[in-house]
Amino acid sequence: MSTTPATHRSAGARPRVLHFVTGGFSGATQVAVDLALAHLASGRFTPKLVLRRKRNTEAARVDALRARGLDVEVVPGWAHAATVAELVRVCRQWQPDILVAHGYSEHLWGRYAGLIAKVPCLVHVEHNSRERYTRWRLAQARWLAQRTAAIIGVSEGVRQSLLAHGFPAGKTHAISNGIQVAPFEAPPPPLAERVPGIVMAARFARQKDHASLLRALAVLRERGLTPPLHLAGAGKERLQNAARRLSEQLGLQEQVRFLGLCKDVPGLLRSHQVCVLSTHYEGMPLSLIEGMAAGCVVVGSRVVGVQEVLRHGDNGLLAGHADPVSLADALQAALCDAAQAQRMADAARAEALERYSQARMTADYENLFESLLRQGVQAR
Repeated sequence: MSTTPATHRSAGARPRVLHFVTGGFSGATQVAVDLALAHLASGRFTPKLVLRRKRNTEAARVDALRARGLDVEVVPGWAHAATVAELVRVCRQWQPDILVAHGYSEHLWGRYAGLIAKVPCLVHVEHNSRERYTRWRLAQARWLAQRTAAIIGVSEGVRQSLLAHGFPAGKTHAISNGIQVAPFEAPPPPLAERVPGIVMAARFARQKDHASLLRALAVLRERGLTPPLHLAGAGKERLQNAARRLSEQLGLQEQVRFLGLCKDVPGLLRSHQVCVLSTHYEGMPLSLIEGMAAGCVVVGSRVVGVQEVLRHGDNGLLAGHADPVSLADALQAALCDAAQAQRMADAARAEALERYSQARMTADYENLFESLLRQGVQAR
């Protein structure tokens, strides 16, 4: 492995980009993985992925990424100082031109390491519209922002949240997350040929609002509607168990299926009529984008991130935040008004494939990275 400093590499050498992110395989992890793999495919950058070890950092998943040709390292996660120290070592050895620190609180530790290792260009990517900043950590993030080349929100809603926190407007950009469109390119079956059921593909976490969705299903049952609900996603076992208990208390055992980690989410979506995301807050709701691409009627909570993607009555339906009755109303409309449902599904699919592709996301990131490096060269 070369240890040539980034500013003294041979002419024509591809710039090196290090993506640092949680090893918890969250949405932020997936975006970092997608970008690193895209760099390999485009040939514009040489990527490296560094994961901060978590309890659920599975060796098999790391090995699978390496098998795809990705350079992956895992650094300690048991203490912030240990994370920073090991990441400093990696940076000094690998000499990245750009360090991209994804998500809270990894964007703090990643940029501290980048500053110590004198990485030329630091980038912060914020993946949610409502992170748990304490006053002290927000002060640190603002201090780091002055030493950061670019700050990226994964949607315009996230960008607005960053600006509200006091991050510098001139450095703060919005680049929407994107999905792999290949699994959705084949024309989907019309809604009339699908199971009249509901799919929510989301991990069990405090951010997601499975409880309101289950209560909305109980409201629908009182109205004489009993659609099946498929909950695809793993996450925290404690929250999964809480959702199972609530389902039993509401008498929904015959309607609700807990699928766990689903290996074919596109197939599941394409075979059902409705995709829903009941949530408290989002950055860019990729599970909803996948539902749009699959030709589902999409229903989401009226929160930052979701309401940026969905226009009520046009390409989907919005329900009040944490409001089971409002959510039941939207689901009923999606299931019972066939003409409106198909019109919205068609509009949503066209928009998802045009605006929210992974190729578009990658191009936006890589164009920004090249611009930052050119500015750096001019500054020297």
